[in-house]
Amino acid sequence: MSKITLISPVDGSVYAERPVLPPAQAKAVVARARAAQAAWAALPLETRIARVMAGIDALEAMADEIVPELAWQMGRPVRYGGEFGGVRERAAYMAGIAPDALADQVVEDSARFTRVLAREAQGVVFVIAPWNYPYLTAVNTLVPALIAGNAVVLKHASQTLLAGERLATAFHKAGVPEDVFVNVVLDHATTEALISGRCFDFVNFTGSVGGGRAIERAAAGTFTGTGLELGGKDPGYLRADGDLDAAVDGLMDGAMFNSGQCCCGIERIYVHDSLYDTFVEKAVAWVQGQRLGNPLDADTTMGPMAHKRFAAIVRDQIADALAKGARALIDPGAFVADDGGAYLAPQVLVDVTHDMAVMREESFGPVVGIMPVRDDAEAIALMNDCAYGLTASIWTADAQAARAIGAQLQTGTVLMNRCDYLDPALCWTGCKDTGRGTALSTLGYHALTRVKSYHLKKA
Repeated sequence: MSKITLISPVDGSVYAERPVLPPAQAKAVVARARAAQAAWAALPLETRIARVMAGIDALEAMADEIVPELAWQMGRPVRYGGEFGGVRERAAYMAGIAPDALADQVVEDSARFTRVLAREAQGVVFVIAPWNYPYLTAVNTLVPALIAGNAVVLKHASQTLLAGERLATAFHKAGVPEDVFVNVVLDHATTEALISGRCFDFVNFTGSVGGGRAIERAAAGTFTGTGLELGGKDPGYLRADGDLDAAVDGLMDGAMFNSGQCCCGIERIYVHDSLYDTFVEKAVAWVQGQRLGNPLDADTTMGPMAHKRFAAIVRDQIADALAKGARALIDPGAFVADDGGAYLAPQVLVDVTHDMAVMREESFGPVVGIMPVRDDAEAIALMNDCAYGLTASIWTADAQAARAIGAQLQTGTVLMNRCDYLDPALCWTGCKDTGRGTALSTLGYHALTRVKSYHLKKA
């Protein structure tokens, strides 16, 4: 029987191994989920909400074990305490809006007709979660899917195998039936076979563009709904009227937090030329204040990247940029933990152009290129010069200007004076190669349910 092996970025050791579920057994698991879904959906909404939120409570109760476990699995420093603040915020918000989001829309209720738009669960929702925020990203779909009455099958990334097990343990303890929420370990072939075999009613995938294309190919002709959050190359723009110090702190944290491994992390920065030199100087000082090292050390602010092959991509982009004329402002030797493998020193690049991969292709690591711009028009053109569109961050004192700039940007979310944040009240979505679909907000519930129309003639 084949296995999935999790190599810890902390020391390169085998941290966990799990057997892959054979195709026949995987199909049987999904069939049991489908059989169990109707009874779950028949429970009162308030019962489903209570059990899901009890699952969040049970997950939080494991924090002392989960936080170091995350460090071992994907390298995030223990000083940041896991993902529980965001998990609670998103779950509580989605639970709070569920009664209104899932309520019938009554078009007419007269002596002659009752006309209603109702929402019902899709059925079985397949969640394929990534490793970079293994709890937050899973919760985005898991919580509203269960609340809406779906059964959920979760496949977690190989780099965070234990996260799916923790989620399953927590929700089962809270009263979500084991067949209603199932954690599985699958290989790519079985995953694609289940999707192409029409085993699911909706598939949510967060990961690479290549992975998204594989999901779409597998789902082709099945009419299975998909939600795909794929790559990103999110820009930040500091206008001439922006708060420079706040922008440095916000944008550099957005670029370097989690070793740059954030879906909506800042990967390129454009600064009005009147502020450019000072911004760069302060950005370099900010990065030099970081401490790269063992994520289990409370003083570490940056741990290793999740895998040495991810770090190799970033190193190659930096080398390509330097060969094309960019300048590196950070001496990697100042970060003694940089081992040429998973531990990678943060880097700030200037004299960059859009002929360089580091300014147009996803890095997903602790590197950022900074360019001066003359005005809004140039910044907009550069921010749009990319295959991706997840978020864009604008730093300005003028909200009307931010809205006007945002209207011209090809992106899913426009943020002003902040970055690297997901607001559960707003729709999480993207465009271009970032993918398609909607998560969180009322629209997130719409993606996880289907509409049923009732036209009842009484006389």
